[in-house]
Amino acid sequence: MVEIAKTADRVAVIGTGAIGSSVARRLHANGREVVVWNRTVGRATELVEAGAQAAGSLGEAVASSALTLLTVTDYAAVRQCVAQLPDDLAGRTIVAMCTGTPRDAQLIAERLAGSGAKYLDAGLQASPDMIGTGAATILYSGSLPAFELHRETLALLGRPRFVGCEPEAAAVWDLALFGVWYDAQLGLLRALDTARAAGIDVSEFADTATTQLGHVVSSVPASVAELLKADYPAGPADLTEHLTVVRHLIELRAGRPLGDGGLAAVAPRIEALITDGRGAQGLTATIG
Repeated sequence: MVEIAKTADRVAVIGTGAIGSSVARRLHANGREVVVWNRTVGRATELVEAGAQAAGSLGEAVASSALTLLTVTDYAAVRQCVAQLPDDLAGRTIVAMCTGTPRDAQLIAERLAGSGAKYLDAGLQASPDMIGTGAATILYSGSLPAFELHRETLALLGRPRFVGCEPEAAAVWDLALFGVWYDAQLGLLRALDTARAAGIDVSEFADTATTQLGHVVSSVPASVAELLKADYPAGPADLTEHLTVVRHLIELRAGRPLGDGGLAAVAPRIEALITDGRGAQGLTATIG
């Protein structure tokens, strides 16, 4: 049985799957007293044998620790865990460490608001094997005092980055980053598929695609500066020229398995800007 008295070095890890196990092992290896609980008791056996303490219940685990990490599969599991917690959680910090939507984070924050607990939502830019390495970045949002209080412990898991006091900020940041990858990767796959269908040597095409992707990466600072200044110079092309290419791409990609990449929605936006007299501006104006 775990003693209920909290200690600064004790952390409760709820959920002992791939991420939870990596988190628990990393914390234990760095001098933290780790209490674990998993709905399927047997899944925590190896961690207990390695030095973690097994809690008899979820509530017992949370009561024993100032910091609780919910390293469960998804927010459905997070909600199930939170629903089992007592109403009085004063002095405790609850961290949800799984990928979810901004609304998921908001709902958990609302549920915990009257409990006295501080809440952090976490977005993991890391795989289980990256936990505790320099390659791992973990985004946090919610209670800044809780983040500062537990920063040293959180830093053991990966580079901690606080991204905002709104509970959903980490989820927005996390998903937006995933979106960058998906947009770029699917854009590449869409281009390769289109080239292949036309009988083009995709190996040779890939060389030029690499250069094109490099242009996107190198333009990030300029795009951010334009957005912040609300100044949208034409750059390599203005909106009237972009619209012509976008229309051609919509036609070229018609019927392809990965669609047109959302260009059918972009074209009307560009058309509206041109109608508004902004045709001489650059592409960043579409989100300005």
